[in-house]
Amino acid sequence: MKSQYFTISLVLIASLLISLCSCTSYKKISYFKDVDTSATVYSKAQIIPATEFTSLKIQTDDILRVAVTTLDQDVNGAANITAANNLVSGPATSSALPGTGAKVSDGYLVNKEGNIILPLLGEVKVGGLTIDEAREKIVEKASVIYKSPIVNVRLANFKVTVLGEVAKPGTYNVDGERISVLDALGLSGDLTIYGKRENVMLIRQDGEQNKQVVRMNLNETKMMSSPFFYMKQGDVLYVEPGKGKAASTDMANTRNYAIAGSILSVLIVLLTRINF
Repeated sequence: MKSQYFTISLVLIASLLISLCSCTSYKKISYFKDVDTSATVYSKAQIIPATEFTSLKIQTDDILRVAVTTLDQDVNGAANITAANNLVSGPATSSALPGTGAKVSDGYLVNKEGNIILPLLGEVKVGGLTIDEAREKIVEKASVIYKSPIVNVRLANFKVTVLGEVAKPGTYNVDGERISVLDALGLSGDLTIYGKRENVMLIRQDGEQNKQVVRMNLNETKMMSSPFFYMKQGDVLYVEPGKGKAASTDMANTRNYAIAGSILSVLIVLLTRINF
């Protein structure tokens, strides 16, 4: 009888040790823990102050996709500037982005002087302007040649990079210019269970040589009011691994311990049943 109690005790201890080795803390997984739990669809929603989106400024080496059309059907074909006949004032840009497989459409490269060169229209100074301001400037120049031109301008190479503890780290091309930190994390498949929600780092170019680095806490709603909530061209988002990641790197040893514990338990049971 004592041997049976001894065996059961060893099995329970082994099982406990195995479960402790494999268990993961879930205390810091959820986002925005400070949201009022009473704010449900059946009651008044909680209002959270958010930062105001500001349009991006066109920079050197940006690539613009420009389309110009007119209401005059006779000259519309000549005026139309589409992806089919876009030219690049510099090296070709139709290349795949790392981690996405998506291609950046050819467009008009903003040169060192902040200009793009459009067919028939020539040079247009767009550096330092917003997309809307650049559109107005191209409309003004196109109006000299065409009747009632319609201009569409988009940033073709707006990309952000997400690294660290996310499901799909890589560089992502964004259609448009408005993307938040949460949008970028969504593109990358969200944080893994090991990512530190309270310490997400954003790295941003500041001038020619400097970098801005800021840390955000996804557990708090006030991160939505941060001036870094909306990302800019070339921003890098890094999700730091937590302590659980370090433990998971020793998974092979943990698995070996678990197997060894199971074998030991079986051997003890067999030995207690054998009469010498």
